[in-house]
Amino acid sequence: MKLLSFDQYFKNSLKDPEFKKLWEESNPKYQLSRQIIKKRLEKKMSQQDLAKKARTTQAIISRLENSTLNPSLELIERISVGLGSNLILSIK
Repeated sequence: MKLLSFDQYFKNSLKDPEFKKLWEESNPKYQLSRQIIKKRLEKKMSQQDLAKKARTTQAIISRLENSTLNPSLELIERISVGLGSNLILSIK
């Protein structure tokens, strides 16, 4: 049995049209969550700190960071302000 690296496995998985479609649909949420976590940690903020500044709850921040929440643009804007960051949207 040949062992595959994660990159090889992922590349092979993307050949499956159903997997590729699911990945493409989930990737923006994943990327958003990673960016929020990165910025929050750079600012040395807890989820509770960010929630307070973004006028939401820690549970909402947690769900967003775990990619289990489909956030509104309004929430993303409040989080951006809470992080002291600029929000830049892009459609490619």
